[in-house]
Amino acid sequence: MPFWKFQNIAASETEPEHAELRIEGDIIDNEDAWLYEWFGIQAVSPNAFKADLSQYDGKPITVWIDSYGGSVFAATGIYNALQEHKADVTVKIDGKAMSAATIIAMAGKDILMSPTAMMMIHNPLTEAYGYASDLRKTADVLDEVKDAIINAYQLKTGRSRAKLSEMMNGETYMSAKTAIKEGFATGMLYADSEAKPVEMAFNRHAILNSTSEAVKRMVAMQKPPDPQKPDNSKARALLALEMEL
Repeated sequence: MPFWKFQNIAASETEPEHAELRIEGDIIDNEDAWLYEWFGIQAVSPNAFKADLSQYDGKPITVWIDSYGGSVFAATGIYNALQEHKADVTVKIDGKAMSAATIIAMAGKDILMSPTAMMMIHNPLTEAYGYASDLRKTADVLDEVKDAIINAYQLKTGRSRAKLSEMMNGETYMSAKTAIKEGFATGMLYADSEAKPVEMAFNRHAILNSTSEAVKRMVAMQKPPDPQKPDNSKARALLALEMEL
């Protein structure tokens, strides 16, 4: 079963009827969902999420996020699904939206953060091995991945690409006030009430997403065959990647 649940919220004096869900745990690729379900680890994957979201077509959605992140490709799939939703999407961050989770957050028309919540953006990173040419190609792929992420940030924040790139280079942590100032959030939750403190520690190697095969295919498609090498050279040269965002 997925580690999220859509709920119908009845209309009130201040809000219309809407659906609400929470995104918690790792953001993972579809092919790895079975493994997380098997071990009972909290996670969210695009295909199952899209299937559930389709049942609420035309209804306003509130998305609560508390995640360290995970796969940039999985986050992109969820971001796209929310962007295509035919009603307003409100994002509420009550703990943390870090790394790939920030991509999903950018799909909100309004992005509201708890006063003790944190947001963090950084460059995509990976572990790799191979020939020198493979490592150079991997760096090129990471540059393209970063460029794609900046697209989502720029559309929401209106900041320049140079400014966003600099923030990613610096692994930038943002409180609610900073995120609002930089355009990554539009408001603060619980302004008149006390909120719980949140753990801020982030280990960039703590979340291993499963985009290795996707990136391998990207690299392989760009590498011309070398007739001077034996048939198994391509297999040996493929990168073993555990890519994080």
